[in-house]
Amino acid sequence: MARRRDLLKVLSAGAMNAVLPSVRQAAPAATPRPGQPNIIFILSDQHRAGLTKLSGYPLDTSPTLDSLAENGVSFDKAYVTCPVCAPSRISVLTGRWPEAHRQRQNTEHLAAYYEKDLFDVLKAAGYKTGLAGKNHTYMKSTKLDFWREYGHQGGWEAPNAPPEIKGFDAWMQRLNSGVSYEPTPFPVSTESPYRIVSDAIEFMQRFGDQPFALEVSFPEPHNPEQVPKPYWDMYPPDSVPDRCAGPEVLKYKGYKMQWLYGMENDAHPIYEKQWRRYKTNYLGMLRLLDDQLKRLVDFMRQQNLLEKTIIVYMADHGDYLMDFGLGRKGAGLPECLTRVPMVWSGWGIQAGHPHHPACVSNADVMPTLCEAIGVEIPYGMQGRSLWPLLQGKDYPEEEFRSIYAGVGFGGLYYDESYPMPYRLAEFPPKGSSGKGPPTALWNIDELNPVTQSGTMKMVRMGDWKLIYDMMGYGQLYNLASDPCELKNLFGDSSVAAEQLRMVEELLMWTIRCQDTLPADEPMKGWQSTRWSQKHNWYAPYRHGKAPEPFIP
Repeated sequence: MARRRDLLKVLSAGAMNAVLPSVRQAAPAATPRPGQPNIIFILSDQHRAGLTKLSGYPLDTSPTLDSLAENGVSFDKAYVTCPVCAPSRISVLTGRWPEAHRQRQNTEHLAAYYEKDLFDVLKAAGYKTGLAGKNHTYMKSTKLDFWREYGHQGGWEAPNAPPEIKGFDAWMQRLNSGVSYEPTPFPVSTESPYRIVSDAIEFMQRFGDQPFALEVSFPEPHNPEQVPKPYWDMYPPDSVPDRCAGPEVLKYKGYKMQWLYGMENDAHPIYEKQWRRYKTNYLGMLRLLDDQLKRLVDFMRQQNLLEKTIIVYMADHGDYLMDFGLGRKGAGLPECLTRVPMVWSGWGIQAGHPHHPACVSNADVMPTLCEAIGVEIPYGMQGRSLWPLLQGKDYPEEEFRSIYAGVGFGGLYYDESYPMPYRLAEFPPKGSSGKGPPTALWNIDELNPVTQSGTMKMVRMGDWKLIYDMMGYGQLYNLASDPCELKNLFGDSSVAAEQLRMVEELLMWTIRCQDTLPADEPMKGWQSTRWSQKHNWYAPYRHGKAPEPFIP
């Protein structure tokens, strides 16, 4: 009976919001509430988890990020909704999985589907808003109060920028997404992370006397893999740890990874021979990023902004980092692509949780910030607020026992029966006279119709990981004993119970992430209820039993 009463309370609360839409949809005050925190969310690009001292890595690549984690909360099991730039970034802004916001590739990001995004909510709450760095979403400059956009080959230039800024950007274009085998011949001040932090400081100098929300979005450590001195020398090739496995294991990993290996080596045949240089450049860039993070934090401390600000650091996806002989990203849902760093620090966040065990997603960022500033979570939100976890309060562990992601353009897989060329087309560089080396379309883009063909979903829970695709092919790994995901246990009778449990969990997530928008129901004036008006948690219904049927 107690459970029935609880259910009635939840349903009654949802019905009240449904029949009073004018109250629910009332516009927030144009001025911020007293004591509301500033917000800085930092996105790095192609930054895989597990590469800091705090996470057990032998090299000290990110001391500032580790310090934020020790003075805040870091999630060891943070995953992206999709290991592709634009879909993942849109999930951060909308709190929705790609099947709901409807963007599953990098070139279709202008028509995302949602009710309100993070900046809509923040602007309505009276915040000054800005972007310094990479965008790669549906957002345009008119959406925010401050806009300094960058890409992977440079970006915004101040009117009085020194000539070496243009020189650096031109050099990056010539590098053509490859690996540099010499130190970057330009100073640190020309690198995008340095320029982006300078822009972020300018934003805070303008708006630091009022609540602000700023996205600081680093295009690195994404390729091209380059780094200037002194970072070039910090992690010599012979000092970097061995990779998880080399290309010899691709025979176990399927056609798409094999094809990707062939494509990358067709474009850059030196990659495999120089895989340690790739890794060294990447680690050096992590340290450069971390030093710019320190520069940002030091400025905020000097301006008495640090304690007034929520800082969240995360990434849009990871990097193979030459595991399996592969660079960058592309095929499948391996841990190295789907698992990313996520660190929260600052205002209202309890220190001392550097290894939080909850399974979380980048889709959780939006509802978390909504709750932190005291505004209602918009309809259509699929992520869950982490705010009670960040405050050290009790939370339902069952709600955060697993997490879910997916990838794929749809359709059927390309395989050996339908071989595709590595170079779809060749053409001279844009704006050139037609002379010089041609550019091959797929030689710089791993996210192509071959690697992204089909659809697959994954779920992580405990030591286990399940990947399942539209053909009914499954992969099941015990990551405690097989962190490289080399031994597929799917169909092994000795783990039948674990397989069934993971399949059920994946089924739950795929149903749960069906879109609830539009919220209007056939009965005029009624709208969809949400599981929890405050946290967007489903926890009361996840204890192994279905709720008792509601009988009016």
